[in-house]
Amino acid sequence: MEDPTEGAVVIEGDAAASPFVLVCEHAANAFPARWGDLGLSPAARAAHIAWDPGALGLARGLARRLGAVLVRATTSRLIYDLNRPPQSQGAMAARSEIYAIPGNENLSPTARLDRTRVLYLPFHAALRGLLAERLAQGQSPVVITIHSFTPLWHGQPRAVEFGIIHDADPALAEAIFDEARAQTTLDVRLNEPYSAADEVTHTLALQATPMGLRNAMLEIRNDLIADTSAQEAMAERLAPVLLAALARLHAAGEAA
Repeated sequence: MEDPTEGAVVIEGDAAASPFVLVCEHAANAFPARWGDLGLSPAARAAHIAWDPGALGLARGLARRLGAVLVRATTSRLIYDLNRPPQSQGAMAARSEIYAIPGNENLSPTARLDRTRVLYLPFHAALRGLLAERLAQGQSPVVITIHSFTPLWHGQPRAVEFGIIHDADPALAEAIFDEARAQTTLDVRLNEPYSAADEVTHTLALQATPMGLRNAMLEIRNDLIADTSAQEAMAERLAPVLLAALARLHAAGEAA
């Protein structure tokens, strides 16, 4: 019998020794036949509403440089946004920025449950299992979620280039912020263009905070990682930042 959860999540490099566990919840803009195209045009399915353009390439570049495991999604965030809890309207949004999502309008509880069972539950179970296995071996995983954001939001330009967002524990995010300002020329900001108040730290709150794991969410403006070479260049810039930030916490005796 076919496993309905098969393909909801991919773990790349699960034997990697680095403490960093990279997560890319919006890695793909695939629309499986099970749910169709949600009534969206090809242009809308390729737009930032459907995924985080460049985020997967950046995450893979960071994973290689850090020797880290990467947990990634395989399906468009419009089918289910894995960085939102099941009760959130944003988990299966009927509207995203200027776009209406016809296939998400008036979803029945049965339809919401189907997507939750097939996508959300296996993704977070896989991530939780990986973290638990590492904790059982005496390791201290550091959870970093990788995202990108659009340069224009409702027609308004965003100057910020690199945002670092935290959940309840700000220590790692603040260390990354300080190191990024010291090591790069990027316009770096803390809790911009989003913050926990915008319901964007669900993965951190669910997976890292309860176990006392250091964590942060990285947001890169997607015009800066628009192709493979730009993604590799950004990974080259940010990998030393992450390493230095974690080293700073270790030196201060604050690392988990």
